[in-house]
Amino acid sequence: MVEIIILSVIQGITEFLPVSSSSHLILIGNYLNFQNQNLSIDVSLHIGSFLAVITYFRNEVINFMMNKLLFLKIAISSIPVMIAGYFLVKFDLIEQLRTIKVIGWTTLIFGIILYLSDRVEITKKLNSDFNYKSAIVIGIFQILSLVPGVSRSGIAISISRILKFNRYDASKISFLISMPILLAVSIFGINNLISSKDLSFSIYNLISILFSFIFSFFTIKFFLQYINKFSLNIFVIYRIILGIILLLFVYL
Repeated sequence: MVEIIILSVIQGITEFLPVSSSSHLILIGNYLNFQNQNLSIDVSLHIGSFLAVITYFRNEVINFMMNKLLFLKIAISSIPVMIAGYFLVKFDLIEQLRTIKVIGWTTLIFGIILYLSDRVEITKKLNSDFNYKSAIVIGIFQILSLVPGVSRSGIAISISRILKFNRYDASKISFLISMPILLAVSIFGINNLISSKDLSFSIYNLISILFSFIFSFFTIKFFLQYINKFSLNIFVIYRIILGIILLLFVYL
């Protein structure tokens, strides 16, 4: 039970912060030698995060007709990473990227990129300047998030900032893009469970969905409040320190 709660907390907090949820789940799971970190639980964790983001942005979802162009751009932006992710899984390349060395370098390098992107001058707003070109550019760079340590939200925020959106709008773009991606990951995972004939659904799955939902929801809420007032420096510092520690562990 403790393992499930820890995994849910990690997923809920790190999925929407620019620090990489996959790398933290890998690192914590390996370090603590978790026994309950399996496909079924991973699917439940992503379902919880998906339910949280659509709940938080429920007004945009409910008023779909008013926001249909925005959601079309969001859908387009999520297509490249879904296609790339499919081929990585199909050719069994994912596991080759889930190493401490890879996570160390990506955590460090993309932490620096996050810092540099946050220095860009603001000239654009989500409501008026988020066009198809912006959606496609952000979508292409989202492919990098398939590598643990890059961070899906981190690369989306970085590229959005480079495209001159303010921190709040860049974060909102990241959260909105997470909707179709988290939905796709959940559906893909459920399909794999059905294919493997592992249809059991326990109290652990319900708990992981619930806690992932709670921590995801409040992470979105407080991160948007935080980013409206402060820079991304705290996440940059965290990434650089973590990256250096991991690389020292690998090379020394």
